[in-house]
Amino acid sequence: MKLFIASDIHGSAYYCRKVIHRLREEGCESLLLLGDTLYHGPRNDLPRDYAPKEVTAMLTALDVPVFGVRGNCDAEIDQTVLGFPLMADYSLLLCGTRRVFVTHGHLYTPEEHPKLCAGDAFLFGHIHVPVCEERDGILVLNPGSAAIPKEQSPHSAMVYEDGLFRWLDLESGETYRQYRW
Repeated sequence: MKLFIASDIHGSAYYCRKVIHRLREEGCESLLLLGDTLYHGPRNDLPRDYAPKEVTAMLTALDVPVFGVRGNCDAEIDQTVLGFPLMADYSLLLCGTRRVFVTHGHLYTPEEHPKLCAGDAFLFGHIHVPVCEERDGILVLNPGSAAIPKEQSPHSAMVYEDGLFRWLDLESGETYRQYRW
């Protein structure tokens, strides 16, 4: 399965279109959202083309399965307008014999998370910065932010297929980092 992973769209119709365009261009079969999908939150400036209703319409109209986890800017009301699960604080994906703990990053962090085994992965959003590093045998991954990147990182997302994680620049579509798991 080819999975597209995005985080922190923050209601930007412009960057949601970029996510969907790259998802289709890559031929991904599912979309995983790591939270902060519709709203910008009080600490962020409004992202480009802020339009949560448009983002809702685009995501619910997708012809691939969409699933996600709740971010600190997501609200319970979001679940009533989005046609996919978004309110869980975490999810667990099984990739062969390995596990991927999926969360936004505001409740569970790379430093404080449920027990994982060496070889497992911790996938999160929240910090708006791409991450790929190993900590105590756990692979720690962050796709960066689709709409509001920080620390001079690009507007980005990830693709996962057959043990390969690739970070994409949403503007150019180019892979700027990859990791074979």
